[in-house]
Amino acid sequence: MIRIAASLYGLYLLLPILLLLVGSVGQRWTNTFLPTGFTLGWFGDLWADGSFRRAFGTSLAVALGACVVNTLVGMPLAYALHHGARRRVAVAARLIAALPIAVPTITLGFGYMLVFNTDLMPWLGSLPLLIAAHAVHTLPYLTQTLVADLRHLQLERLEDAAATLGATPTQRFIGIVLPNLRHSLLAGLVMVASISIGEFGLSNLLTSFQTRTYPVVLLQAFYGATGFACAATVVLLLLASVATITSTQVGRAR
Repeated sequence: MIRIAASLYGLYLLLPILLLLVGSVGQRWTNTFLPTGFTLGWFGDLWADGSFRRAFGTSLAVALGACVVNTLVGMPLAYALHHGARRRVAVAARLIAALPIAVPTITLGFGYMLVFNTDLMPWLGSLPLLIAAHAVHTLPYLTQTLVADLRHLQLERLEDAAATLGATPTQRFIGIVLPNLRHSLLAGLVMVASISIGEFGLSNLLTSFQTRTYPVVLLQAFYGATGFACAATVVLLLLASVATITSTQVGRAR
């Protein structure tokens, strides 16, 4: 019974992906279950489309910016949350770390629209605002990864030993914590980049015509040729697969 349920669930997950793969090489797909004909021309049309190339570059820039912000903010935040949990404020620490996940993205998006579409801060549709929004949205995933690894590694004894030798908190953080978290940081950043590239809700609300991300342009493609839209989705799936494999390999190395 368990195997049957697992097989049905796997089929439920894989069937849309398989249909997208088939549709990306189908010549025509109109009112039929499967496309007819075979062609690789949709991928050539995708490469020749300037709007998709710009959107792809924008998504990569936003993902890279979110990774930089998360590195600068996530490491100290995870360290502070870990030590806060040791001081019997674990509930508050978890609440702060998980708040961007608990709040729906549409709520965050409308909040950004209200705040950053004013004369004082007219930044709606700008690339820095998009990077900041993606960083806030993905930060909990990185911090939770780092906090879990800090709890597993139990670096407190090394920190206490370093403190007895006169090391300052900053020296202990740079000399002990950072080297031991490098694999966790890399795995978390790969996950952050993967989530950022595929994020649609915030991007759809905050982008302008010049800063449209890949998923936003991808949605518009489905109103045109189905094969073209399937090919564009396959590219996004390949990026997600590469990110997942990379994160898994880094996790094994850790």
